[in-house]
Amino acid sequence: MKRFAQLLELLALTPSRTRKLAALVQYFREVPDPDRGYALAVLTGTLNIANVKPALLKDVVLAEVDPTLFAMSYDYVGDLGETIALIWPHHGGTGELPTLSELVALFNTTSRREMPGVIAGLLTRAEINERWALVKLTTGALRIGVSARLAKTALAEMSGVELQAIEEVWHGLSVPYEALFAWLDGRAGRPEIDQSARFHPLMLSNPIEEKDFERLDAKDFAAEWKWDGIRVQLVLDGERVSLFSRTGDDIAAAFPDIVDNVRGRAVLDGELLVGQDFEAASFNDLQQRLNRKVATPAHLRDSPAFIRVYDMLFDGSEDIRTLDWTARRARLEAWFKANPQDRLDVSAVLSFQDWDALAALRRQGADEHGHEGVMIKLRSSPYVPGRPKGYWFKWKRDPNVVDAVLMYAQRGHGKRSSFYSDYTFGVWKGNEIVPIGKAYFGFTDEELKQLDSWIRSHTTASFGPVREVSKELVFEVAFDSAQLSTRHKSGVALRFPRINRIRWDKPAREAGTLEDMMAFLGVDWPGREDGLPGRAGQ
Repeated sequence: MKRFAQLLELLALTPSRTRKLAALVQYFREVPDPDRGYALAVLTGTLNIANVKPALLKDVVLAEVDPTLFAMSYDYVGDLGETIALIWPHHGGTGELPTLSELVALFNTTSRREMPGVIAGLLTRAEINERWALVKLTTGALRIGVSARLAKTALAEMSGVELQAIEEVWHGLSVPYEALFAWLDGRAGRPEIDQSARFHPLMLSNPIEEKDFERLDAKDFAAEWKWDGIRVQLVLDGERVSLFSRTGDDIAAAFPDIVDNVRGRAVLDGELLVGQDFEAASFNDLQQRLNRKVATPAHLRDSPAFIRVYDMLFDGSEDIRTLDWTARRARLEAWFKANPQDRLDVSAVLSFQDWDALAALRRQGADEHGHEGVMIKLRSSPYVPGRPKGYWFKWKRDPNVVDAVLMYAQRGHGKRSSFYSDYTFGVWKGNEIVPIGKAYFGFTDEELKQLDSWIRSHTTASFGPVREVSKELVFEVAFDSAQLSTRHKSGVALRFPRINRIRWDKPAREAGTLEDMMAFLGVDWPGREDGLPGRAGQ
């Protein structure tokens, strides 16, 4: 455990990606199984310790620490693990902790009644950095600047095995990854993976820039609409159907309306949407079905799911990823003719002669149909996992912008734990301001310091880690789209909001209104009985 705690501390305090990578490589080389496998699971978010939750950890600490002191400390530090590590009143270092694998077994076999005593004993025995690591281990909330891909990259560098090869078997492996490490160490062959349940790493796009249009020939590219859903991979083997999210999570159980109604043998890449008769509804409708283990009868009735397919990785059992886009597209269309579908359709290819014509289509699609933009794909490109340069581009529609008033601020996490960096903002509804979204990026480090200072001097109330501020500061907020929402007091929620500018110069009374937001929704003002637009309260 001591070695794992040292690794987490180094990763959290080291901004350099190169140094993080070197530390991971060294750890995986030197630490034996199964400890390194459990460490890998923690770093990649695949370890689940069901018996320990943040609320339990807080209860353990509150049994030893004054609640007000803990609340003030947590408010200041902003990270549960760091707060517990620093505030635990008993001296640490009184004994060696169990190994990482022994701790996982201990947490998974201890009863809920005995767990508080076990955790208290471990915290007392542990050094400060080990206490912090214990909390991270049990909650999985690392926030140390290490992605799953970086951890896999370290495995590739440690072993000399290509990253793509590791990713191709990754989702068929289980914690603590002993078969994986045996292969990477050269002690065994490549793990045997059930191909029908295997996730294949996706090909990703890059944002297109203005200079790209000058060097790229439009005749070499195809274009499709950028659909407002979630990226999925559908694996069909004739008998079994698997449905994966873009990160490889198995989401089949949540979408029986798809997996129970598709046929054929293929691996398909597409966009998961909801709607009747292949007419895509809003992302808000889809969101009601996301992050749910099962679909309710109401979901299946009112928001049936379908997949708009735009690429094919396997035609039957044949791997066609090395073929160019044009050939894969022809195979995809032929497959659909041979395998008629009720829950799948093919994303249409747009017709355009040059970049100006595509720009006009992009604007028309955004204005008339709410499309997110267009995808631009090199006709000669193979299907390459990751984000290769020059093959696929996304040309998103211009962001919407609204002036909103800062309402609340909350401390960030990790290196931002000392700053108020998460901002809730709203617009006018009559004489009150109602929230429409939250953002935590879009500003520089220097602007963050200025905002933090302003918030501290303009706080009107505190609610745990959240501060309410005087309604004076205006943000110019950019966002991709707006949608009706019953979860927000305003009735409106923004998609992908970010701070575009801080309007230090603009009076709050000149910020946007809920009526302004209705223009982005394309609907009548919901607060008026006559259905006509107008400011509430007038």
